[in-house]
This record gives sequence, structure tokens and C-alpha cells, in this order.
Amino acid sequence: MGAGEGESGGGGGSNAVRDTMVAGAGCGCLMLPLVMSGTVFIVVIYGGFGVLLAPLIALILLFHGGGGSDSANEDTADRTLTIIQGDGKGELDTSMVPEDLLDPIQKAGELCGAIGPIVIASQVEKESGFNASMVGPNGEQGLSQLPPDIFKQYGKDDDDNNKTSALDAKDSIMAQGRYLCDLADQGQKMLDSGEVKQTTDDNGTTNSVLDLALAGYDVGMDAVRAAKGVPQTNEVLGYVLAIRTQFAKYQGIGAPPAGATPGVTPTPTDSATPAA
Repeated sequence: MGAGEGESGGGGGSNAVRDTMVAGAGCGCLMLPLVMSGTVFIVVIYGGFGVLLAPLIALILLFHGGGGSDSANEDTADRTLTIIQGDGKGELDTSMVPEDLLDPIQKAGELCGAIGPIVIASQVEKESGFNASMVGPNGEQGLSQLPPDIFKQYGKDDDDNNKTSALDAKDSIMAQGRYLCDLADQGQKMLDSGEVKQTTDDNGTTNSVLDLALAGYDVGMDAVRAAKGVPQTNEVLGYVLAIRTQFAKYQGIGAPPAGATPGVTPTPTDSATPAA
């Protein structure tokens, strides 16, 4: 569903932008920068209630322009919003992925129906910035930055070099895919049992299977279960949003310059030390 539908016309649009930004500043919501097409600076607000305030993106694209006609800008905004709030199962733009990582990213995205290649690529960018030698503060290694105990459980010798290593690109990405699929399966069971409630409104879906899986990857499924859904903290909401904001780029829409979007450069609290 296009979440920005019905929000982009009329004289009240500028007021809507203003009011949304004021609301974001006043409620303690997490605010993250996003550059679309290298021309428009957008503030995306991910509120404490766990939904993306999508109309803000559409309104800024529409009223501040993206280099084309109003109708073209509106169409781009609508498509971007739909992708950001979607399931990440669109067709991967292979030009946006390092050539040597394309095969494992596509294969990891085919392991289960809940996770696609776009999700895998977006998460690798968030976790390591495509740095295969990255070492995290708690022993995480490689592209996907899985904790050592998780990698031991899900890692295999996927590149057939007679060793299983998180520093091997294919081993790391395939382990990521297996783990995400397991997390998605756990999330689906939580929804099916009523342990977690899913709601859908004009702002998108709260507690989707994908969001539950991504949150579980970030803080563990026990934390998701305890919160009865995606934990409403800046850390978790920011993690999910940082990955979702990459979806449009990996589907070939509004690709930003390198480093312009959340998660491209790992922060000190993420993984920050290259392997020796």
C-alpha cells in the first residue's frame, strides 16, 4: 500500500511538513537523515509508536522538488514510500552490489519466502559497510557481523574452501540468511499464536514479520518477545529504519551518494575495527 497516498496535494502540505517535524521534535522520536537522488535532504521520523511517518517524505519530495515535474516527483515519492514500507522482496538492482558479493546475496535472499536479496544487501551495508574484514566490539566478524555463537550455529563452509569462517564473504552472508529466516519463522509463530499483535494503517504495518526478524537480529528474539513486538527504543527502531531506508536504493530508485544514508559507515557502537 502506498503510505503517502492522499497526503501530497493542496495548500496544507507545507503545514503538514511543519507539524510533523514539530511533533517529531517534541515526542522524543528518533530522527534520521536520508538523501534521495543526491538532491533532496529529508528527515525521516520513526516514532515511538513504531511506524514510519511516510507522508513527510512524499511532501518534501513534492514541495521541494526532485528536478522533475510535480507528477514525476510525486510518483517517485509514492514508489519510494511503498518500497521502504514493503517487504523488501522487489527485484535487486545488481549494479548497487559489489560484483563479488552478488551471488551469495542473491542465494541468501532465496533461502525463505520472508527474506529477499534486497533485505540481505541492505543489512550487510548497515552491519559492515561491505567490509569483509570488519571485527566488532564483541567478537563479531565479517560482512554480516553475527555474534560468534550465532555464526557457529548458522555458519557453514558455503564457499567450499574447507573452512567455515565469518571472514569468508559467502560463509558470512549465507549464515546471515539462515539466521534471518529462522528469526522470521519465530516472528511468524509469535503472530500466529497472538503473542504479538500486528496492525496496519495509513502509515504502514507495525510488527511485520520482517520487522520482527530485523529487530531480533539486532537485540535478540527474547527482547522482541518480552516487548511483545519490535522494542520501542531508539536503538531498535533506528536499526530497522536504517535498513529499510536502503530498500529503494537496492531496487534502483533514488540511489543516494555513498555514505549518505544511515548505516553506510558503522558507528563506534557498531562494528568498527578491521581484522588484522
